[in-house]
Amino acid sequence: MVSWMKRKKISVLLSALFLLFGMSACGKENTNHADDSVVIAIGSEPETLDPTKGWGHGNSPIVQSTLVKYTSDLTFENDLATEYELSADGLTWTFRIRDDAFFTDGEKVTASDVAFTLETAKAARGSVDLTYMERVEAPDERTVVITLSKPTSIFLNTLASVGIVPEHAYDEDYGVQPIGSGPYRFVEWRAQEQILFTANENYYGGVPAIKNVTVVFMSEDAALAAVQAGEVDVAYSSATLGRAEVAGYHVEAIPSADNRGFTLPVLPAEGKVTESGAPIGNNVTCNPEIRQAVAYAIDREQVADVVLNGFGRPAYSENDGMPWNNPEVRIETDAAYAKKLLAEGGWADADGDGIVEKNGLKAEFCCIYPAGDSVRQAVAMAAAEQVGEIGIRIRVEGVSWDEITKRMFSDAVMMGWGSSIPNETYYLYRSEGALAEDFYNPEGYGSDVTDGYLDAAMEALTVEEANENWRKVQWDGREGTAMRGACPWVWIVNLDHVTYVRDGLSIGEQPIHGHGHGLPLIQNLSEWAWSE
Repeated sequence: MVSWMKRKKISVLLSALFLLFGMSACGKENTNHADDSVVIAIGSEPETLDPTKGWGHGNSPIVQSTLVKYTSDLTFENDLATEYELSADGLTWTFRIRDDAFFTDGEKVTASDVAFTLETAKAARGSVDLTYMERVEAPDERTVVITLSKPTSIFLNTLASVGIVPEHAYDEDYGVQPIGSGPYRFVEWRAQEQILFTANENYYGGVPAIKNVTVVFMSEDAALAAVQAGEVDVAYSSATLGRAEVAGYHVEAIPSADNRGFTLPVLPAEGKVTESGAPIGNNVTCNPEIRQAVAYAIDREQVADVVLNGFGRPAYSENDGMPWNNPEVRIETDAAYAKKLLAEGGWADADGDGIVEKNGLKAEFCCIYPAGDSVRQAVAMAAAEQVGEIGIRIRVEGVSWDEITKRMFSDAVMMGWGSSIPNETYYLYRSEGALAEDFYNPEGYGSDVTDGYLDAAMEALTVEEANENWRKVQWDGREGTAMRGACPWVWIVNLDHVTYVRDGLSIGEQPIHGHGHGLPLIQNLSEWAWSE
């Protein structure tokens, strides 16, 4: 296995070679671009372009249309749908769809395609959760009737992410050669290199100003090198690189709910393992006073200002700033209170080595992060240094994602989540999902009280009722998932999505980004345009 340090050196070397041989001098202003084209550098390659298997999850899928779509302020507007209504019992949704939508092979989009898409997504059991959908019917070409097994307040959020696929042209290769009815047509995908899109000239919503789109996959260092050489028009970068000034470009710091924080196993190590054989539990982090002490010891403002170069804000939950956030989750940095928690829990530095212990157990644990992720590494190391001041030692280690999947149930992980929709709260904390091998709840948190609030939020018939229960999940005045409560997560910072943009290009009104290394950036691609 290549160590993180070796990978870092290789990345820097490749960037230097990229500059030396393939591009013009760093900082030289480059204004050459096609007026109807863009080249975009992002760090994350999608696994598929099939919406039924996760493409567009939490974002607009761009190749495909959706029944409804998000506005920049996270409300909904019609896309394929022209109108919809919900029955009084919250179980039946009826959609009418537009008559002027066509797939790029010329076939008309019908209600049958919508029904087929939702049935396929439910059967796939991937990132699109439709387990609560009982059936979907298409009584005529323009009407879709969806029956749920129980009221589900996040149903429109789900539909806004599920692009409609063509029943007549869907096969096992669809994920790499998709056909859709969205603003862009798929052209070509070269794995680990780039994806090409072109504007859909028959798009019912109007032809986008940007006709040709090249999305290239680059590391953060290589993307900055590409900007400095003028070879890309837009590049998703990182907070650690966002202060570089490049002639002909400006930096847009896009607010996001993309957070970084520690997951802390809440179960003791008792020799239990997951279905795949991964060890469960940690005898240090299973103590609530340890988790809370870590949370109170961290100076989030300092991490955001110093580590993130100011491109971020303190994080206190998975949904800071959202309408369903509970303001009582906010805590102040208080090292003295953290030490008091430890002392009251029976932890003391008996041998004077700077680490507190209890019954012979040292307060130390390992926090792992994906090697090569400079932001996660920097945040983890800064937080570990601060936590060390109260007598808890956190060893920070960069490992592969494969290793993370084996160790995340017993070690802390510098995890990244964050979504502009409330679905995430449900998946992060429900007891049913504890220790599932999907990254949502590896810490093993579960609570009957929390489950009750989660179910009530999901089954609410109004937004107000749902939001009230989402807030109680976090803190109901006595308990909750917040850091002042059970604290299965220690939230640290919300990142700004640092993006280099060539002067003269507008990337539209970006909605609040969720988690993702670049893909949220292109969800409003049809609004981008060069100035004349």
